[in-house]
Amino acid sequence: MAKILIKNGRVWNGEKFFHADVLTDGEIVARVKADISEPVDFVYDAKGKIVSAGFVDTHVHLKGVASDRFGIQAEMSSFPFGVTAVNDAGSGSKGSKERLEGFAVKSTAFVGTEICDNHFLPAVTEDLLERYGDKAIGIKIYFDPKVCEVRDITPLREACDYARASGLAVMVHTANSPVPMTEVVSTLGRGDILTHSYHGGGHTCAEDDFASLRLARERGVWIDAGFAGHVHTDFKIFADAVAAGYAPDCISTDITRYSAYMRGGRYGMTMCMSMARHLGMCEEEILRAVTSTPAKALGKAEKWGTLRKGGVADIAVIALAKDGFSLADAAGNHIESKDGYRCVLTVSDGQIVYKD
Repeated sequence: MAKILIKNGRVWNGEKFFHADVLTDGEIVARVKADISEPVDFVYDAKGKIVSAGFVDTHVHLKGVASDRFGIQAEMSSFPFGVTAVNDAGSGSKGSKERLEGFAVKSTAFVGTEICDNHFLPAVTEDLLERYGDKAIGIKIYFDPKVCEVRDITPLREACDYARASGLAVMVHTANSPVPMTEVVSTLGRGDILTHSYHGGGHTCAEDDFASLRLARERGVWIDAGFAGHVHTDFKIFADAVAAGYAPDCISTDITRYSAYMRGGRYGMTMCMSMARHLGMCEEEILRAVTSTPAKALGKAEKWGTLRKGGVADIAVIALAKDGFSLADAAGNHIESKDGYRCVLTVSDGQIVYKD
C-alpha cells in the first residue's frame, strides 16, 4: 500500500488550523505531527498551502443518478476541487445504490419526491428509497411553484411528516417559495437542510431581517448555501447575512452539467469557497462549512470531513492563487476577484486522484 507524505502545510483538521506534516499509509492517516521523516512513495511540499480534510459537497447532481438534463460526471466535478464526498440532492429513477457505489467519490443520496395538486405523493419516494437502500439518508423537496404544483405549506408539511416517520432528513429547495421562509423553517425539524438559503426569488431570508435563519439555528436546521452560481444565490443577501452573523453551515455547489461551464471561471467547490471569502466569510468559517459541518449534516461525522490519525486518508491541498472569477447574479449584483482558492492535490482513500 502506498505511503504519502505531505510536508510543511497549514493543516485544517475539520475544526482548527495548525502547522504539521501529514503521513498516510494505505487508506489511513498514519500520523499528523511536525517534522515527519521516513521513506515514502510520494512527497508533496505544501509550504504556503492549506492541507485540509477532504471536502464534503452537500448538494450535487450526478450523471446516471440525477436527470439527464442536470447530471454531471461524478469524479471530474469533485476531485479537481478537493471534494472527496458528495450528497446527490434529488436522486431519481435512473440511479440506484449500485450506481452510487460505482463512483470513486464517496456518496449519500436525498431521493426525489413528487408533488401534485399541492400534495406530497409518497409512492415515487418509496420506490426510490428501495432503489437506493442505505445510501438514501433523506428526501429532497422542490418547494417552488416554478418546478411543481405547490400553493401553500401543505405538501412540505406532508413530506416532513412522512420523513420523520421513516427516520429520514428533509432537504428543501426554497427558491420562489409560496410562503415566507420562516414558515418553511417552522415546518422543518432538527437535522433537516434548508438549501439555496440566500436566494433572491420569492420570500427571501432578507425580507424578515434574517429571522428565518435565526429560527433555523434555534431549531437545529442546517443552513446550506447551495450556490448554483448566479441561479440560486443573491450576492447582496449572502453578504448581508454573513455580516449579520448568519453565514451558511454548509457551502455546497449544486453543480450540474450546465453550471460547470457557465459561471465565469472553473466552477466547483473551490470557486464557491472563493465567492464566500469575497462575500465576507472568514477562512475558518469557510473550511468548516466544507468539511466537518456538512459531514455532520449528512450523518458521516466519524468518517468524513476530518483529518486525524487513524482516520480515512481523504485530503485536499489548496492554495490561494491567481484563480479568480467574475460573476453576476440574477439581481445584477456583480462580484469579481483576481484571486481564489485552487486545489493542487486531492487524496481519496490514500490514493492521489488529482494533482495540479
